[in-house]
Amino acid sequence: MPNLSAIKGSSGFTEFGKFKGLASCNVEFLNQVRGLSALNGDLRDLPPKLKSYVEENVRLCQPETIHICDGTDVENSKLLKLMQQQGTIVPLPKYENCWLARTNPADTARVESKTFICTDTKSETIPSPKAGVKGALGNWMSPHDMDKAINERFTGCMRGRTMYIVPFSMGPVTSPLSKIGIEITDSPYVVASMRIMTRMGLPVLEKLLKGAEFVKCLHSVGTPSNGIIENPSWPCDPERTIILHRPKNNEIVSYGSGYGGNSLLGKKCFALRIGSTIARREGWLAEHMLILGITSPSGKKRYIAAAFPSACGKTNLAMMTPSLPGYKIECVGDDIAWMRFDKNGVLRAINPENGFFGVAPGTSRSSNPIAMDTIFKNTLFTNVASTSDGGVFWEGMEKEVSSNMEITDWRGNNWKMGQSKTPAAHPNSRFCTPAKQCPIIDPAWEHPEGVPISAILFGGRRPAGVPLVYEARNWNHGVFIGATMRSEATAAAEHKGKVVMHDPFAMRPFFGYNFGDYLSHWLSMKERSDNLPKIFHVNWFRKDANGKFLWPGFGENSRVLDWILRRLDNEDCARDTPIGLIPKENSLNLEGIEENIDVKELFDLPKQFWMEEVDSVAKYFDEQVGDDLPKEITKQLNELKKNVQSMKD
Repeated sequence: MPNLSAIKGSSGFTEFGKFKGLASCNVEFLNQVRGLSALNGDLRDLPPKLKSYVEENVRLCQPETIHICDGTDVENSKLLKLMQQQGTIVPLPKYENCWLARTNPADTARVESKTFICTDTKSETIPSPKAGVKGALGNWMSPHDMDKAINERFTGCMRGRTMYIVPFSMGPVTSPLSKIGIEITDSPYVVASMRIMTRMGLPVLEKLLKGAEFVKCLHSVGTPSNGIIENPSWPCDPERTIILHRPKNNEIVSYGSGYGGNSLLGKKCFALRIGSTIARREGWLAEHMLILGITSPSGKKRYIAAAFPSACGKTNLAMMTPSLPGYKIECVGDDIAWMRFDKNGVLRAINPENGFFGVAPGTSRSSNPIAMDTIFKNTLFTNVASTSDGGVFWEGMEKEVSSNMEITDWRGNNWKMGQSKTPAAHPNSRFCTPAKQCPIIDPAWEHPEGVPISAILFGGRRPAGVPLVYEARNWNHGVFIGATMRSEATAAAEHKGKVVMHDPFAMRPFFGYNFGDYLSHWLSMKERSDNLPKIFHVNWFRKDANGKFLWPGFGENSRVLDWILRRLDNEDCARDTPIGLIPKENSLNLEGIEENIDVKELFDLPKQFWMEEVDSVAKYFDEQVGDDLPKEITKQLNELKKNVQSMKD
């Protein structure tokens, strides 16, 4: 039996070769260690599988020192001090324990084009696109090519650096819905961020000592092939960046980027890509969804999950301040939901994350006061602007800083409000903050059994044609609505412009396996329960002919949730349309709303628009999914086409 008391110790450090091995997991920086590639240390106090994984990657990466993370405050303080010395972060004295990181300008977003799933056959990963069409539902790599890519990049990549071993749990450590990971990284920024975003440290090591399995996560910021690191405070290798996943082995490998989604491997890589493959094997769902609790004026509480693409308002909805009197919103999570049926057939969800990694621009007192009350303590900001009083600034905060405030943009240059031509904060700049600080965090957000989901929402940025809200007629229709989601591209990935893209289930960049099989998995949920959540589609972003938003959004979205809750109670407040059920006339509660709402235009269904929508979806399915499209989805498409053709001009 391993010496658990040693794991909990705080008496110093151990190392490969010179001392007694990894007997203590409170490992400090090992500045005098050499020759780690020999792997002649005693690793008896680590579980065999973890010991083997560490040994394997020490041989490969050849770090100078090794640090097994315990997740303590003492350790975190040392890491923050180290990053400050390295120039990676600067303190923000205006707030309590807040820091600002500025990345290399070439390393600011998820790199979808360099993200691959590795399976034995290509069809396991992605549908076969039509001849002459570029596939947009993921990238495949063969096992041979993945091994080659790893060896070319990782061999010796940590020379002169510390290798950090990060034990973490996605979800509460005691929840049967949670999963454990080990991230090996050479980035203290990643360690500090993972401490916020996951449950990290000694409790996870204890579970590993009891035999728990773990997902393997290897990360390095990389070293350019010419050996020249242009920005020593933010090392990266953007020319050779690659993000690899091997679902069969529950393995993630990421090289060359220190930016969030590429380096915080518990997030999109584990929680969605690998998570979705585990969920398929085990019969549950790993989804790009917020989770909120909503209590009606009568005191009845329900939980809702909602899937929107990045930067489309998930955090704002999860932390909404309702404008309708008597309603109360509480936040379970703002980005990812793991959902599993309980023994009674109720779909229960956990938020596998421990923090918020939110898009900063657009977050303000007017748009999301709850977020603003959450993020100015114990937070790591990345690529936002800084102010001369020791604070931060981004687009959306114009009313919250004085006009004479000196502002430094995310690149470190002087910036003048109303004069500078470039944004002060990068459009994908972020705050990384503990979820428990949210003033409306749901009391059940860490309940091991999860919260019961009554409704699932899909949505995106649709400036034309798509109504404010509509309801699916049944589960299969709801899966079809998720499969046909489209939205304007955002700054969270490397896309340019305001092109409307297909983003099924808001998962297009995150599928861990063939999208056709993913749809079949969703459709199969109706065989697991007679108590399925109702499915809805929402669109806060419809505009009029002058480009003005038709709906005020933010807290007023509680009026849409009010209608949804009434539909869950089977209230007769909906009417059928060719696309689904929309609110009956005067059934949407607009009492007390200040804006003049053009309800008719907000719910108008232009025939020409929907004919084009059907054609676009049909073309997308034909070109991207082909024979892998489930027959039930084809049936739903044909029904929509028939319904739209019968519409009046």
